[in-house]
Amino acid sequence: MIYVTRDLLTVLRERAASEDPDEVNLRLSATPAGEFETDLGLDPETPVVTHFTLPSVGGSVSSVFGVDLGTPAGEGGARFVSHPDGFLGVSRTDDLAGVVFVAVPPYDEDSVAAFDRSGDGVELAVVDAVPPTESVPE
Repeated sequence: MIYVTRDLLTVLRERAASEDPDEVNLRLSATPAGEFETDLGLDPETPVVTHFTLPSVGGSVSSVFGVDLGTPAGEGGARFVSHPDGFLGVSRTDDLAGVVFVAVPPYDEDSVAAFDRSGDGVELAVVDAVPPTESVPE
């Protein structure tokens, strides 16, 4: 089972709809359940997908040095892709990750599914919680 916050899933679906007929491909990252201010009823180490990284983050460094600095170390174990053609599954052209979220038109709650890297379905659990506030050290 993979856990994702409702707010993130809403933003991802809205982005897919706004980019249609183009595909969306975003790197996702998770926050351990124990770091949420509210008790989610999950083991504290359980990852909950909470954030996405814009494709352009770290792009200029990557294009010069070939190193992906856009993803924080240890993050990016999941991806979100949209398939405007309506295929609700992992395709050969998708960037793979440990878990791949796929959305198809009409991009509503019933139009999203999760898969492992081999394309097998993974149960998706939507969590109604806000991730902890993050800040950059001064």
